[in-house]
Amino acid sequence: MVDQCCIGWALASAIGLVFLYTVFAKNRRGKGKDSEDAAGDGTETVTTECRSARMDGGDADVIIVGAGVAGAALAHTLGKEGRRVRVIERDLTEPDRIVGELLQPGGYLKLIELGLQDCVEEIDAQRVFGYALFKDGKNTRLSYPLEKFHSDVSGRSFHNGRFIQRMREKASSLPNVHLEQGTVTSLLEENGTIKGVQYKNKSGQELRAYAPLTIVCDGCFSNLRRSLCDSKVEVPSCFVGLVLENCQLPYANHGHVILADPSPILFYPISSTEIRCLVDVPGQKVPSIANGEMAHYLKTVVAPQLPQQLYDAFIAAVEKGVRTMPNRSMPAAPHPTPGALLMGDAFNMRHPLTGGGMTVALSDIVVLRNLLRPLKDLNDAPTLCKYLESFYTLRKPVASTINTLAGALYKVFCASSDQARKEMREACFDYLSLGGMCSEGPVSLLSGLNPRPLSLVVHFFAVAIFGVGRLMLPFPSPKSLWIGARLISVASGIILPIIKAEGVRQMFFPATIPAYYRAPPVR
Repeated sequence: MVDQCCIGWALASAIGLVFLYTVFAKNRRGKGKDSEDAAGDGTETVTTECRSARMDGGDADVIIVGAGVAGAALAHTLGKEGRRVRVIERDLTEPDRIVGELLQPGGYLKLIELGLQDCVEEIDAQRVFGYALFKDGKNTRLSYPLEKFHSDVSGRSFHNGRFIQRMREKASSLPNVHLEQGTVTSLLEENGTIKGVQYKNKSGQELRAYAPLTIVCDGCFSNLRRSLCDSKVEVPSCFVGLVLENCQLPYANHGHVILADPSPILFYPISSTEIRCLVDVPGQKVPSIANGEMAHYLKTVVAPQLPQQLYDAFIAAVEKGVRTMPNRSMPAAPHPTPGALLMGDAFNMRHPLTGGGMTVALSDIVVLRNLLRPLKDLNDAPTLCKYLESFYTLRKPVASTINTLAGALYKVFCASSDQARKEMREACFDYLSLGGMCSEGPVSLLSGLNPRPLSLVVHFFAVAIFGVGRLMLPFPSPKSLWIGARLISVASGIILPIIKAEGVRQMFFPATIPAYYRAPPVR
């Protein structure tokens, strides 16, 4: 703790003192206001004889495994670039999920950049203009800083399945994109290079497909990622999903975060008549749905902590039934492999509290599209692999900022019996309530409109210093000094391990990495 505290004090002093006077002055004035158990590594060796007997020739430039948000968007993007794309998706019927329903404004801008903005039309998507935070009877509204953007730019919330089907339809409308239902069982490897995939089609027939580049986008439960990355998956909590019908949120067109005990509760609209509620349950085990424990927990522990106007609709939703889903977190730790690439949740996951997953995926697609655009031929797999190492570097500042914010904010928002963590949670709520730069900066990060790593660290430690400063008023005492020191230690213990996992150099100094400057191969 001593080392951690020292590092935290050094960081905090360097970046937070700039904020101290302004924040406290404003605070004083405003005081009183308001299975992943895949067999082996998911690869199969291919011999020359096997390749000569393949059932479906190498008529594609790219094979995409999975047609979720990342896979469908990537298929359309590469198809528009003139690539012959083959997409193999396990189930082409409309998905029914309880996450992937909130697209931040930064993600919507990427959707525009990819020419997919019409995919949020005709699905009863709702515009989202910010967040509302609730804690201990207090609340504050945090608006997205959208003044500099076109009036159409905002967040969007919707049924995940409707959004995915729209993107699949748009991708398959291109003559050079072929969507096929099938289950990919393994990657085909020859002399260290991925040559394609082996899969079962809808009728159960074993087939093989070949292409110079295979991109794996088969989601958070990927059984192919093991050979392509270090898949260190953590499950910090589970979401319990409900749908509230025919009720109004306290703040229209806003996401709502209730800082409840033991962890946050989310509300946001997914259609003109439905509101999604996600109750976070820490740990990997949730109360049993079958024997009624879950319903009892939701009614007796969760419901009393909700705004009064949502109480009745919440109880009615519990009676209709709930669903659960584990919240997974996995830093991007790729094994660059000739002929293959990972994207989407198969590659990188973060806690879904901040709704940043689709923004990261769409941002990654923009980076990959720009890297592939100069290339006419993808057949030199080793050279292409070397060149695409720059993808992992170029994506880092945006992806790591969103990942780090999600992990850090979740830990801050969870209730704790530890006094220092209580102070950190309270300081975060009050800091955001101050408005001005204290809310605009963090919300710019959350929305994906300004995903800058340094800004994230500055605001995170500014919250910690704000909390310490409040403890010193009106006069410091030995107890307040001790809690203040521990608060800095807690803040450091939350954010520094996440930054370390993301990669300090890649996150803050990508320009110092040789791959950052890698030029397209010349044939």
